[in-house]
Amino acid sequence: MSQRLEDYWLGLRLQQMDIPAIHLVQIDAANDTSPPIMEAVELYLSINGKDGATFKRTARRNAEYVVKAIGNKPISSFSSSEAAQFRDWCLEQGMTISTVKRVFGSVRAIINLTMREHGIEGSNAFSGTFMPDRGDASTRQPIPTDKLRTIQQRCQTTDDEPRWLVALISDTGMRLSEAAGLAREDIVLDADIPHVIIRPHPRRRLKTKGSQRKLPLVAASLWAARKAAEASQHSPYLFPSLLQ
Repeated sequence: MSQRLEDYWLGLRLQQMDIPAIHLVQIDAANDTSPPIMEAVELYLSINGKDGATFKRTARRNAEYVVKAIGNKPISSFSSSEAAQFRDWCLEQGMTISTVKRVFGSVRAIINLTMREHGIEGSNAFSGTFMPDRGDASTRQPIPTDKLRTIQQRCQTTDDEPRWLVALISDTGMRLSEAAGLAREDIVLDADIPHVIIRPHPRRRLKTKGSQRKLPLVAASLWAARKAAEASQHSPYLFPSLLQ
């Protein structure tokens, strides 16, 4: 952290210096043949192997942020000072520091992969950018127990497929995408402990490898799983109408 801070201050000092022959650096940047960031993101998506719509949309959006802030420049012509400028632009848009870090992580990955694919030597300007500790990260609070019980009761009163989905999530803590993409075979009701198996499917990836797991079904989630399994007997999906 200390070294990164020193590098950051050095970058600021260099911006104020009258550097001899700076025009040579500018000419070199003008002749840069590395792909621009928007071309790099398409290469990244074509060979990364991840086909999720959200993943692609996020990567393209982050590259577009770079274009808005500092231009659609060749990736090897970006400077560390421009990366710092991009960080400041992100913060000015109202992003929290944790969001900015995620954006930088995405941009770094795009540039690193493109540099390797094109055999480009040099460093990634978006690596090592100083990130101030602003203490603005929000803490997600759990739903109060009394409100959770009210939601579960309303689900049982309405008793339809969207409410089964909500009730299933309420007592398992699984992600919405995990629950909505369940197959009927992922629900195991005849075991000593009824449970749901969270695993990847061709139509739905998991967020991380560690997301693959088994969760016990109890109370509202067990009720919801039974209702959904009974209603979806003629479909491979637990919530077929929600996937249309």
